Formats: sequence, structure tokens, C-alpha cells
Amino acid sequence: MIRLLIAEDQELIRQSLEIMLTNKPGLKIVGTAANGREAIELAQTLNPDVILMDIRMPEVDGVQCIEIIKEKRPEIKIIVLTTFDDDEYVFNALKHGASGYLLKGISLEKLIGAIKTVVKGGALLNPNIASKVCKFFSQMAHADFRIKVDESLLDELGHLELKIVKLIGMGLSNKEITYKLKLKEGTVRNYISTILSKLGLRDRTQIAIFAVQTGLTFKKFDD
Repeated sequence: MIRLLIAEDQELIRQSLEIMLTNKPGLKIVGTAANGREAIELAQTLNPDVILMDIRMPEVDGVQCIEIIKEKRPEIKIIVLTTFDDDEYVFNALKHGASGYLLKGISLEKLIGAIKTVVKGGALLNPNIASKVCKFFSQMAHADFRIKVDESLLDELGHLELKIVKLIGMGLSNKEITYKLKLKEGTVRNYISTILSKLGLRDRTQIAIFAVQTGLTFKKFDD
């Protein structure tokens, strides 16, 4: 029996999923969560096999939920079920361990098939999402990641800017940096623009490379 937890902030959708999946052969709904904090708590107490996770939820968003839950319970499979296919959501959800990324509107039959697939160790992506991932890897394969690094430019960066460069080098998104440093997302974006200007770099990918090449990703900073 596959134990399911549904994490969805919209009551109508949450109840609809519960009704549709209840009593389906081989499935058991063990709980529902109306926000990210509840999802994290119920994942710990109910120990489901699979979580159907919305990506935009109050209190703690879906990406942060995935990261926290997978860190504590890596055996739990998480399928993102959402209306949003923004690149940042897709890649961060997959980076933190989601086993599937599906868009709402998927048929019940395909959803049940996805649940059974991830339990067996497989992964499943909506076709639109799969094409994004393929395009991303194609761009990575053809990108030129060589940049000239002038380590003296580190002196141009303030303490907080250095922290942000380090976190970008570690693969964190703007939203994750915002959460970690307790800043507003607009503030983080402004800092990144200033960093790009000071370092003479083109984009955050080059910031990440700069962080790795200068060893900033391994540097410890005092708060």
C-alpha cells in the first residue's frame, strides 16, 4: 500500500485530489496539508511514501519544503503538482530531490501511474517540463565556462556581497539566498547587479564560476 500525503493550499483542489485518490487500489491517503509548514510537520509524523506537493504555498514554499523534507527523510518521494512551470521552480525542485514535476490538469490515470513510478525509483516529468530540462542540458553542453578571474577584485566586494557570491557558487537561487540571509528578494537582485558590475561579469553563471575558481564556496564567513 502506497501512503500518500497531499500538500496543497487551495482547499478545493486539495479536497478534489483526496476524493479522487481515496480508495484507489494500492493507495492510501494518510494526510493533507494546507501550507508548507504543515507539509514538513506531517512528513515527519506520518512518514508517507509519496508527497504530492504544490510549488507555491504559504509560510514555506514547495521548493523549501522539498529541501527540508529530503534532508530529513530522503526516502520520501516527492511529486510536484502545480500550475507553474517557471524555470527557477523546475530546476530548484529537481535539484533538491523531487522525483516528478507535473502540471495540474494531468489525468487521474497518469497521476496514479506517476505515483507508482516514483515509488519504484523512477522519475516522471510533464512533457513541457522535460523539454525545458533537455534544453537546459543542451545549453550547458555548448556553453563556454572559461572566464578570466582576477582575485584582486575580491577586495571590491563587501562582506554581504561576498556571502551572496559564495551562495550563488553553491547553487542557491535568489529565493533561497533571500531566506538564508533574511533579505528581501529585490534586495538580493540589487546586490547581484552590483556584484556583476564590480566583477565585470555577464550573469549569475559566471558569478558561480568565479566563486568556485577563487575558492569562495569553501570560505567561512562570520555573521
